[in-house]
Amino acid sequence: MSLEAIRGRLPDYAKDLKLNLGSLATEPVLNQQQRAGTFVASALASRNAELTAALVAEFGAQLSPEALAAAKAAAAIMGMNNVYYRFTHLVGGDYANMPAKLRMNVMAKPGVDKADFELWSLAVSAINGCGMCMESHEKIVLHGGLSKEQVQAAVRIAAVVHATAAVLDGEDALASGLQRAA
Repeated sequence: MSLEAIRGRLPDYAKDLKLNLGSLATEPVLNQQQRAGTFVASALASRNAELTAALVAEFGAQLSPEALAAAKAAAAIMGMNNVYYRFTHLVGGDYANMPAKLRMNVMAKPGVDKADFELWSLAVSAINGCGMCMESHEKIVLHGGLSKEQVQAAVRIAAVVHATAAVLDGEDALASGLQRAA
């Protein structure tokens, strides 16, 4: 499946998502690696198999094998970190001062430019709703030389990919329910 096929699967009520997917696929403020990696990491974080397969097929080919692995690693490590650090932030108390005791080696050596990996981690953190992680990654990305416009573009990609996954899941659930009722 391709990006165009996914866009074609979106119902009329999600026309804005369809338009946004098209324009973000060529977002000029991000370079090819940043844009493609953000799409891949966001798709994995959004957990829709059809969308993930389509976006990895579409954008994975634009990445080196190392960059594709790094985008996948960003989704994986943030899947863990976003839960843990959201907990420590929301619960407060001593948890924030306790060592996490979670392996995060990929963050030190992601296999791509550190700013790109952090940008993908930021996009995944936005999807997973971890404020503490978003603040941390945004600071690192800006310090790494990326602009606020690039940060915004990555988060826009994450938002549209996540919303697209939700619409596809909803449409599949509705179709499944209609088939059972028939």
